[in-house]
Amino acid sequence: MDLTEIETFLALSEELHFGRTAERLRLSQSRVSQLIRSLERRIGAPLFNRTSRRVSLTPLGEHARDTLGAAHTHLKASYEEACAMAQGVVGALRVGFLGCLNGPPLTDVVLAFGRQHPACDIAVAEVPWTDLYGPLRAGEIDILLTLLPVDEPDLKVGAVLVSHGRALAVALGHTLAERESVDIEDLSDQVLLNGPAELPEALRYDLCPPFTPLGRPLRRATGGRTYQEALHRVASGEMVWTTHEGLFRVYAHPGVVYRPLSGLPLANGALVWRADGENAKVRAFVSLAAQSASGRTVPSASLTA
Repeated sequence: MDLTEIETFLALSEELHFGRTAERLRLSQSRVSQLIRSLERRIGAPLFNRTSRRVSLTPLGEHARDTLGAAHTHLKASYEEACAMAQGVVGALRVGFLGCLNGPPLTDVVLAFGRQHPACDIAVAEVPWTDLYGPLRAGEIDILLTLLPVDEPDLKVGAVLVSHGRALAVALGHTLAERESVDIEDLSDQVLLNGPAELPEALRYDLCPPFTPLGRPLRRATGGRTYQEALHRVASGEMVWTTHEGLFRVYAHPGVVYRPLSGLPLANGALVWRADGENAKVRAFVSLAAQSASGRTVPSASLTA
């Protein structure tokens, strides 16, 4: 039994077109025809009806598609599981995320990782920004998706996985709410929320700098131990909040609107992990995320590779 012949047969049984099958498998059309003829000789009867206009499965071909398809799926899963076990991608992987970064592409990477490494159970949990790196250092999670920058010598940082434009959260009745957009230079007369006291200083400085790019001082006030608490402070009119657009895809408050904020760099998020906790599972997840970040198609294991 030749797995290349079987995979070609299964692809043609879906496409019912030799040209499309050849493109899908990155083979020449003549090679596809050769593989199908070889499989039919092995079985002893035609699997396809071929005319100049149409390709269709014979009754035997339909039976072979159903039985060989199921067997191939199980075989591929067993192969991928064996590869994962050999690489050490087994057991459990715990992924944490900062709430404002929830959603794709994190969800896409988690799902792709689960498909590629069925022998590894993956769990996902939100991490509060009042204890951003605590769960990672305590070993409660293996990887964290967080906002950059990360200035922590014991942590390694992967490629940027997500980027969001900057945004200003203001109360509905605030004068800045009447604008279509706001520049950071316009906020020197405002009080800016700069997060809880526990927020790492490098991240606080990036989210809410003490000075504008032109050197104007910005008044900052600590507050908001959760995102909803921060939005409440904004809705009450106490202060405005220099945050990012991604937050408003996850959190909302009926008394708060956001406006695009210029003058500050994009808010970038990346995976972070302990340098002394790196293992095959972490490397596999980080590698997959890097492929997603670069826009490359996430690969899957192939029996014929």
